[in-house]
Amino acid sequence: MNTNDIRINLPASKSLSNRWMMINHLIGNRFRIAKPSSSGDTRLLRQLLTQFDEGSSDVFYCNNAGSVARFLMPLLAITPGHRILTGDARLCQRPMAPIIDSLRQMGLRVECTENEGFLPVSIQGGIPIKRTVQVDPLLSSQFVSALMLIAPVLPEGISLTMTSRPTSRPYIEMTAEVLRQAGVDVRRSSNGRTYYVQPLANKAKPTAITIERDWSSASYFYTMALLRPELRIRLLGLQLDSCQGDSAADAFFRMLGVHSTEVRSPYRATGRSITLQGGFEHGKTVQFNCIDCPDLVPTFAVAAAAAGVRTTLKGVSNIALKESDRMVAITNELRRMGGKVNTTAEEMVIIPSTLKPVEPVQTYGDHRIAMAFAPLRLVFPDLQIEAPEVVDKSFPEFWEEFDKVLSAT
Repeated sequence: MNTNDIRINLPASKSLSNRWMMINHLIGNRFRIAKPSSSGDTRLLRQLLTQFDEGSSDVFYCNNAGSVARFLMPLLAITPGHRILTGDARLCQRPMAPIIDSLRQMGLRVECTENEGFLPVSIQGGIPIKRTVQVDPLLSSQFVSALMLIAPVLPEGISLTMTSRPTSRPYIEMTAEVLRQAGVDVRRSSNGRTYYVQPLANKAKPTAITIERDWSSASYFYTMALLRPELRIRLLGLQLDSCQGDSAADAFFRMLGVHSTEVRSPYRATGRSITLQGGFEHGKTVQFNCIDCPDLVPTFAVAAAAAGVRTTLKGVSNIALKESDRMVAITNELRRMGGKVNTTAEEMVIIPSTLKPVEPVQTYGDHRIAMAFAPLRLVFPDLQIEAPEVVDKSFPEFWEEFDKVLSAT
């Protein structure tokens, strides 16, 4: 082990933490979740679940947390009582129609109070009259995961059929695996379109749940390794064989010449880490399908532009529907820096060019835009990132960990 490795402490996976928090709440908090994500989204979900238990307010305000709103909506819909689910202006522009339609198919009462298919919604909780439901996951896999998570407490579970190819399918499989670990029987049809989630019958033995480190957060340090190949960056607690869709970062950056090595501690059975180093041979052109990892598109686009590698990112249609319109945000900021970007509804093409600093990089209120552009400070030390506090949504400690790399250059 190189004692000069820069050791980075990654947060726990927000996606895994929120799924475990939801299923644990539904089945009576039988598990102890050890060191869950410190992200703003996870803290918000915990706060709203406490509000739900205490009945302190009937208005559930989800800020700009799409997954929190989508996970809570089915829970509120199957619980007697009247409640309002809403969020900030951007969240009320993000699509909710597929999950609203599915809940209505089940005989549940969800009414849009302003614009059909969007928050805010008025929910009159009740008992589902159908267990067979269809859902369109094209815009987000979270619609599927949210419905799967309530199935264990329904008398007959759920039979859920997807009507189109899902975005971010690995996150549906993540949900299925969390349910299985909690003792729920989850099966998938041979054609992969239907999930059968049974009521909780065989309860798993209560235990402490250890959450994997977060691959989305790890991706920004891959860019840093790309830009500073003389450094060795060690991502503590991360593992290559992950259920997280954003572990695709490893495959993408390998094409850009960043190699990773998994290290296991001889003293701890679960003591894993990944060491990154850039500077290896890479292709002159790169193509990558981001349909299963759309949150990585900002990272990939900025890294490719900084490396000067012509890169085509496919499967990017839904990035316009995130915390910001990421297609616009990425394109605007790279072009402001002298980058060349061509886009269609399904593709983003990064064309080699020479970047220059701008002041400041606009973040559009989006944590992933801020963190994707932050590594460029390794090239342009005076580069400023607007509203750096937006990283709290997923990685509150990001700047502290980034400074470890910055101070080593």
